[in-house]
Amino acid sequence: MAETDLALRTVAHNVRAARLRAGLSLEELGRRAQVSKGALAALEKAQGNPNLATLVRLADALGISVPTLMQGSPDAQTVRITTAQEITPLWTGEHGGHARLMLVTTGPAPVEVWRWRLHPGEDYPSQPHQVGVVETISVIEGEMTLVVDGVEHPLAAGQTATYDGDSAHIYRGAGTGPCDLIMTVHLPPSPAR
Repeated sequence: MAETDLALRTVAHNVRAARLRAGLSLEELGRRAQVSKGALAALEKAQGNPNLATLVRLADALGISVPTLMQGSPDAQTVRITTAQEITPLWTGEHGGHARLMLVTTGPAPVEVWRWRLHPGEDYPSQPHQVGVVETISVIEGEMTLVVDGVEHPLAAGQTATYDGDSAHIYRGAGTGPCDLIMTVHLPPSPAR
């Protein structure tokens, strides 16, 4: 079985399980996540190919993280090592840029760790996340522009920015070559159920 098929089946199972735990109908989850009921029904049957923006909206509507939607059964290991080449990109830009969700920490307030490569002129517009999400971007090589609430913030190698993720934001490649960066998404503690 292809890795992509397994990943899609895992997401399908996790979306349905989280929706049922939250007591939401397909229609209500679709409304909250701005995803059509038909697309959501297809996703829960492991059909289609949801993009990163759709996964973020679903995770936010369900009050969970994107990695929670994507992870299979928990691993008993206390140390997890990942290699970028082993991780399928969740976003691919028009000029060859990409974003990989490398890992997520466990605990009441998980942290997602992402590796991004942006080429000049590539944009990734992100919808606002749930209140309490904080993001950081550390530029390793190259240049980029972070746009938060319409205000541009140029960043170069060696610089780190932090901002509230519940504002509209854009990651934009700048300069003359690729920009490599590490992004962390700090999720608020899960509400007690």
